[in-house]
Amino acid sequence: MRTRVTRRAALAAGQTFGRAGAVCWRGSIGRCFLTVLRSACRLSVVLPLLLFAACDSEQNDPYPHSERNRNILYSVFTERPKHLDPARSYTEDEAVFTAQIYEPPLQYHYLKRPYTLIPGTAENVPEPEYYDAVGQRLPADALPETIAHSVYEVRLRPGIRYQPHPAFAVDSSGQPVYANLDAARLAGIDTLADFTRMGTRELTADDYIYQIKRLAHPRLHSPIFGMMAARIVGLRELGGALQEAAKSLPEDAWLDLDRFPLEGVTRVDRHTYRITLIGKYPQFRYWLAMPFFAPVPREADRFYSQPGMAEKNLTLDWYPVGTGPYLLAENNPNSRMVLQRNPNFHGETYPCEGEAGDKQAGLLDDCGKPLPRIDTLVLTREKESIPYWNKFLQGYYDASGIASDSFDQAVRLDIDGGVRLSGEMQARGIHLLTRLSASIFYQGFNLLDPVVGGGGKDGVGEARARKLRQALSIAVDQEEFISIFLNGRGIAAMSPLPPGIFGHGEGEAGINPVVYDWRDGQVRRKPIEAARKLLAEAGWPNGRDAESGEPLVLTLDTTGGGADDKPRHDWLTRQFAKLDIQLVVRSTDYNRFQEKLRTGAMQIFSLGWNADYPDPENFFFLLSGSEAKIATGGENIANYVNAEYDRLFAEMKDMDDTQARAEIIGRMKRILQDDAPWIFGFHPKGYTLAHAWLHNRKPHDVANNTLKYQRIDAAERARRRHAWNAPVLWPLALIGAALAAIVVPAAVVYRRRERSTAKGAVLTKRQNT
Repeated sequence: MRTRVTRRAALAAGQTFGRAGAVCWRGSIGRCFLTVLRSACRLSVVLPLLLFAACDSEQNDPYPHSERNRNILYSVFTERPKHLDPARSYTEDEAVFTAQIYEPPLQYHYLKRPYTLIPGTAENVPEPEYYDAVGQRLPADALPETIAHSVYEVRLRPGIRYQPHPAFAVDSSGQPVYANLDAARLAGIDTLADFTRMGTRELTADDYIYQIKRLAHPRLHSPIFGMMAARIVGLRELGGALQEAAKSLPEDAWLDLDRFPLEGVTRVDRHTYRITLIGKYPQFRYWLAMPFFAPVPREADRFYSQPGMAEKNLTLDWYPVGTGPYLLAENNPNSRMVLQRNPNFHGETYPCEGEAGDKQAGLLDDCGKPLPRIDTLVLTREKESIPYWNKFLQGYYDASGIASDSFDQAVRLDIDGGVRLSGEMQARGIHLLTRLSASIFYQGFNLLDPVVGGGGKDGVGEARARKLRQALSIAVDQEEFISIFLNGRGIAAMSPLPPGIFGHGEGEAGINPVVYDWRDGQVRRKPIEAARKLLAEAGWPNGRDAESGEPLVLTLDTTGGGADDKPRHDWLTRQFAKLDIQLVVRSTDYNRFQEKLRTGAMQIFSLGWNADYPDPENFFFLLSGSEAKIATGGENIANYVNAEYDRLFAEMKDMDDTQARAEIIGRMKRILQDDAPWIFGFHPKGYTLAHAWLHNRKPHDVANNTLKYQRIDAAERARRRHAWNAPVLWPLALIGAALAAIVVPAAVVYRRRERSTAKGAVLTKRQNT
């Protein structure tokens, strides 16, 4: 913006002198000099004002002047959050917000590795108690097949209070202030801040029980209902009862969940509740660290269910209610989201221990200090990577990823494959944080499709479809994709399991033998000829049906379609073309894409998965038949069903990490590699840059509530911003020099002309007399 100020000044100067020149051509030389001098006088007034304005080194600061030197973290989000309701939200983009607001009973230790569960609102991490079919207590090492039920008892810390919220506002008699609202009372209310009365209350066990019941609410369509209905005693039956009750109610009517008991979740006392599971499920403790199991107070559910609220976006999906370190103060998902410190947040402190190297890295400097360390979080939506990157370099964002366009500017690759910061980044004091993410990105096949799945009356047959999927798995060169679009920041996936997850596998034993060979101690992708052979065996030699000669055309459904997506789609189209297969990419908006996934109206799709918790079950369940999207509404979007895989999954998921479990995992991976329900894509390497004034930042793959630990040195940020955004004054100096070059000679000539005219006038007067 500062350069635009000087360009406008130059343009104004050019227009001024252009008009002066036009006068010189049209009029006398005297009038020309007079016009030039007048123009110069105008600029002599304007130029100092421009110089004065330019001396402010933060003319292009995108934030209000009042925010300077305040304890604010400035960050970015790229995708519009769709759901902030903890029963519905299940994406990484949404967790950036929900994890700062809601508090499940458990959380992860910020610094320790491997990832370790610690209490959140709970007093301790609950240990399950096991019971047999007749209710007899079993020892902790009981065999899984003898365990009929597991019981987790959660004891909450007393004194935790909710954020200020109008749902808790009560009158002198203790009755809700904002009950029974109607259109008249909602007139003039557009945001939560328009309610003048706020209140709070203590967190109780009933709030957690109420939220667990919400997972079965028929109108919320919780993505984990199917999975939890198979685990929590009575949850499936509750879903059926709520479904029946909802039929007799208007679409927007409130369904009071307190009227419906849930057998497997019971209240012990005000601060204690029990959850009873079917069988043994050791991963359940991880779920207790996720927002799905965070509290939702009945008052908030009732408040938001009143008529007219949803039309104004006054919903739990838009305005969360929590006990966490932050509350959502501003919700503009297309532009800017602001979270502010929750004034009622309880006394949590920064950790005093971590892993080796944390002390030397300064990560223990804030030991024992109260959380959160930052007062306000301002997150701005940036759809394109280049503006994001430029603002980061100017100091207007405190941290940044590294897009492909900026990779060479940010880091350097050593001969041995190591990564280091570029000289420019080091000079700015920027830090580089790297990690191999517990994530996978992939292209999935809809196994209900007659071509890529082979089933149905018009299907090509499962054997043909399997070979087609195998051929495509070979043809889509993940190593090339990682090199071109990720600058080498990733590794090709051999199965759903990323490195660091039990059962991943290394070396020759860990490769996908359908797609890769092991030669000379290294993994090698099979040649394209192997893929062509499989395609011919599938009945499409050279990409055409062996009987009809029709070309094979496949479709990929995806979201987006922006400038950053097109090169990737073009690349994928070329990968399919290596087999003479035509790929049609259909980009749709998020809601339409989700509808296609729910109804199976797609053939191939692109998705990713970030670990909810560090266990292989959290990846393998994505392909379990019990999670098939069409049949159960679960997370198996490929609708893949294999009886042997499902049997092994059922045996593996409840086991501890033993050699027996590792062997079962190996067999499961071989089944998936042969069936190829996914084109196993890649596991990304995360590269994050942070400015010198951002402290206590450590990557964490499974926890999202990490912003409360970070700290900002606002004074240092202001100092560096001032230095990095110094005004560009040379255009104004150039204008000044040009002005002087024109004005001084013009003034001299004009004075000579005036003197000559005066002398001539005197001589004429003498002659006349």
